[in-house]
Amino acid sequence: MKNQKKAELKVGITVIVALIIFLWILGWAKNFSFNSNEKQLSIKFQNVAGLVVGDLVSVQGIKKGYVNSLKTENNSVIVDVILSENVNLKKDAQFSIMMVDLMGGKKIEINPGISTSEMDYTQIQQGYFLGDISTAMATLGSVQNDLVAVIGEVKVTLISVNKLLSDSEFTDNLQSSVASLNLLIKKTDNILSQNSNSISELIKNSNEFVSNSNQFILENKDEINTSFSNINQLVKSTDSLVIKLNSFFVEVENKDNNLGKLLYDKELVDNLSFTLKKLKELSDTINKQINEKGLKVDAYIF
Repeated sequence: MKNQKKAELKVGITVIVALIIFLWILGWAKNFSFNSNEKQLSIKFQNVAGLVVGDLVSVQGIKKGYVNSLKTENNSVIVDVILSENVNLKKDAQFSIMMVDLMGGKKIEINPGISTSEMDYTQIQQGYFLGDISTAMATLGSVQNDLVAVIGEVKVTLISVNKLLSDSEFTDNLQSSVASLNLLIKKTDNILSQNSNSISELIKNSNEFVSNSNQFILENKDEINTSFSNINQLVKSTDSLVIKLNSFFVEVENKDNNLGKLLYDKELVDNLSFTLKKLKELSDTINKQINEKGLKVDAYIF
């Protein structure tokens, strides 16, 4: 009787352990959890590309949750995910749909971010679809015509290059150019080798010249500053003189001074012209009398 009870107890324990293991495996496979501290998060995608409920959600490649539900909303898909309680996402976290294997399985990969601010789990986050084999093939199909044209152009280019390389005259010229270039390099290297001491001396002299120039500038810094100050003062004085000359010429043009009145007074100019004309007539008369019978003076004095 006692042995029978022991056997029944062993069977009961085995069944309970098996049931627990079964429930654990089922929960792991179906992402069931009895943890009330799990975090819920909603992510908006433009395209989920075959993502289904129960698919993996990983944080930096480590499984941390699963897809709980999907629903469409305003030409977008809202994906509700369940995350483990130890997941800490930052404000700048990034969400993307990636391929799991070549059979087309999908998962949501989360980059937790580096911000100091914690994410608000009540807000809908923006996610991105990184593409898979199907999208890559679709993209390839869209550029198929361009790819064929490019391959055709490459083929024509290769044919032209083959023709060019098969031309003996071209290859001879190319070899000759390479030989000439090689000879030039050798001559240049020979010149540099033979004149290395001279080049070193030249560099040394240049360094000494720069050092002496720097020393001269440092030793005569005050005199140089004084010279520049004098030059600046001279420039300022020149500017002042130019301004005064401009003002003077403006006064002349506006007849604001005696020179302007003399130059721009029409009556004075006419009088001067008349006087010079009379003096010329008098001078001509005197010269004529001197050349003929002498100077004749007929004056009436009283």
